[in-house]
Amino acid sequence: MKLRAYAKINPGLDVTGVRENGYHEVRMIMQTVDLYDEIILEKAEGREIRCQNSRDDLPEDGGNLAVRAAELLIKEFDIPSGVKIRLNKNIPVAAGMAGGSSDAAAVLTGMNHLFGLNLTEGELSRIAVRIGADVPYCLSGGTVLAEGIGEVLTLLPDLPDCPILIAKPAVSVSTEYVYRNLSCDQVAHPDIDGMLQAVRKGDLPGIVERLGNVLESVSIPAFPVIREIKDTMKEYGAEGVLMSGSGPSVFGIFPDRAAAEHAADVLLHGRTDLELVSVTQPVKRSTVMKYHTGEIV
Repeated sequence: MKLRAYAKINPGLDVTGVRENGYHEVRMIMQTVDLYDEIILEKAEGREIRCQNSRDDLPEDGGNLAVRAAELLIKEFDIPSGVKIRLNKNIPVAAGMAGGSSDAAAVLTGMNHLFGLNLTEGELSRIAVRIGADVPYCLSGGTVLAEGIGEVLTLLPDLPDCPILIAKPAVSVSTEYVYRNLSCDQVAHPDIDGMLQAVRKGDLPGIVERLGNVLESVSIPAFPVIREIKDTMKEYGAEGVLMSGSGPSVFGIFPDRAAAEHAADVLLHGRTDLELVSVTQPVKRSTVMKYHTGEIV
């Protein structure tokens, strides 16, 4: 089976507190974008899990969330077969775009079909949260309000179409470091409720004016290149810019594709410190679900 694992951005990300177990309580708007990894799954003899990556710097064992997802399903449902995973990476690693979580979600849904497990989305979600807080969201994709530690999901209307420029500098940000150094009571919190109203009305300007991410308060001082990218996007026509997740990826929402592509050219000119610069767009939940069903190859 061949599947797509889509990246996500966060138009709104707020942290409201910390649980006794150290997990942070969040309220965030998550949105799938048209940038994806390609995953090919194939049944294998025995119960062996074999993973091949297009990148040499990715683990091919349980340190890879896609492999961990396969391990969980094989053990949980006593699947007598193994699986081969071929992973063609397009989403940058440690970018704040849930690339690893999305890979895991695609493996869960793909193996569900490949092995005829007939698990519902809810049943898959209960397995997914054991892999990572973003994985349940990546099962559904689209536009979603995520609460709790990220596993309590409320489906929202699709985001209006708009060109989105994404740039990822060639630095890696530790999510653990960012959350550990966040002071929830000393940051400006985004208007998540206002953004929810704008999303439900299909009000793109209302969404753009409420873009906000509390994690910028930690990541930008540690990695000033994030601020540089934001400033460049603003200078060259972005109506709103924001860091995604814990960073370092930055996205800008533009009035038209030509403006986004011009800003991309400006960012790329004379620079060698950017791992990704891509003009993309929001992806509807129905599209994500279509490609999670997979196709036989």
